[in-house]
Amino acid sequence: MKKPRLKVINTAREYRRALATIEELWDAKVGTEAHDALEVLALLVEDYEKRTFPLEEPDPVEAIRFRLEQAGKEPKDLVPILGSRSRVSEVLNRKRSLSLSMIRKLHDALRIPFEALIPADSGAR
Repeated sequence: MKKPRLKVINTAREYRRALATIEELWDAKVGTEAHDALEVLALLVEDYEKRTFPLEEPDPVEAIRFRLEQAGKEPKDLVPILGSRSRVSEVLNRKRSLSLSMIRKLHDALRIPFEALIPADSGAR
């Protein structure tokens, strides 16, 4: 096998070529030049994927709605968790942010993962 070309991946063609090379190098023995190339290519592919296919941040309201649907519940079932019908309405209509207390209660009562309730760019109160 010829030595792989290691450079930043900028196109879909380069990406496909890097994936094919990774497949060829997959069983390379640790400590070899081929294994080092495999590790570098994996990092380059990861960088390209992050730039090209960014993941959306979780949406807390959508996470709550999804969990309600999964559990066969309705928004009114959130009243004991969030405190009142008006508070439930405000949260589901995005007029009120979730407080840290609400996040904990939703996690405990509905088993919604914390990561889904706390977007990376927000500060929970």
